[in-house]
Amino acid sequence: MIDLTPYLRRGDRIVFGQACGEPVSLVSALIEQGARIGDLSAFIATSFSGLFTPESADSFRLSSMGAIGALRSMTKAGKLQVIPIHVSQVAPMITAGIIGCDVAMIQLSPADADGNHSCGLIGDYVRAAVDKARVVIAEINEAVPYVPGELIPASAIDVAIPVSRPPVEVAPATISETDEAIARHCAAYIGDGSVIQTGVGAVPDAILRLLGDRRDLGVHSGMLGDGLVELAEAGVLTNARKEIDTGVSINGALIGTRRLYDWAHNNPAIRMCATSYTHDAAVLGRLSRLVTINSALEVDLTGQVNAEQSGAAYLGGTGGQVDFVRAGARSPGGCSIIALSASAKGGSLSKIVPALSGPVTTARSDVDIIVTEYGAAELKGQTLAERTRRLIAIADPAFREELERSAHIIQQRGY
Repeated sequence: MIDLTPYLRRGDRIVFGQACGEPVSLVSALIEQGARIGDLSAFIATSFSGLFTPESADSFRLSSMGAIGALRSMTKAGKLQVIPIHVSQVAPMITAGIIGCDVAMIQLSPADADGNHSCGLIGDYVRAAVDKARVVIAEINEAVPYVPGELIPASAIDVAIPVSRPPVEVAPATISETDEAIARHCAAYIGDGSVIQTGVGAVPDAILRLLGDRRDLGVHSGMLGDGLVELAEAGVLTNARKEIDTGVSINGALIGTRRLYDWAHNNPAIRMCATSYTHDAAVLGRLSRLVTINSALEVDLTGQVNAEQSGAAYLGGTGGQVDFVRAGARSPGGCSIIALSASAKGGSLSKIVPALSGPVTTARSDVDIIVTEYGAAELKGQTLAERTRRLIAIADPAFREELERSAHIIQQRGY
């Protein structure tokens, strides 16, 4: 195990590469040695490694943009400090020093002939952390694919640690009948030539499986999983009709399995980019037929979306939702979809609610379409009273009468 003590100072603020780009060897070393160095803090946007636990948190203070992936146990134990932040703002806040970055710990691919390392499985805020840090410690993992896009020159690395270990993988989720029903409603909005943004999980995977008969689909997304490979291999994913980046899938994070990683290796059909490109409003504004698909914990009767917190439990995060909701809703020929199941906890809890139990992640003024397994509620341009009617129509039938009573005042007075 690498000795970090020559490179870290007491009180240092660390930024980790995230998701499947998490530098597992370096994280493990910091968990082991952090307490001896003292007063350390660290930021990671998401984690799927399982290394961060309430017990390991005693080595340093951890913050994140949400309880995404394996970080949920940390929030439940009160060991994670949550920063409400859009993904697009993480890198600028690192650059500005608002999110402190004395030390960058990242995972990279082996270098090419010119001495440049690919960021591999994660682009997003890596370069911002490298540019800001006093010390850059890079885990050079020979198992990480060299993916076109974000590059880090060897000259920018202060400490290079060669490793050979499988990068973090996230297996495809099990798709339920409810997921399939939601996916069918979402897929109806994705036509030939559409440009897709989606996340990873059961519903996104189910949606992608329904698109095999489409033509010339494109991708501009913050993250993608194994479903991307199936579309590409079927000849559906060509990016041929995109106004920018024609012929290339633009992405910020690969979150999947070895199948996805092998497909992306040295593949000119994909480019990994920083969030300054994947989530930038000006860039997204140049794409027509952009269909963005994001998730939520609950939606209130006027269309406000909560993707973060359910009561006392912090379960999600702001992520890139707002960036893409606005872009999809404004894209000519495109749309923005928030997809969620109509109920939870075995049907005992409605996800269409009179009032949110947590914060407003996406304002009702930005929301376009809400989808559940019962249908799609198109809310753009609709009055508050009409929104209540459309949302009740896609709620779980067991809760519709109760929701009607709650909606009565809005429908009577119009707000």
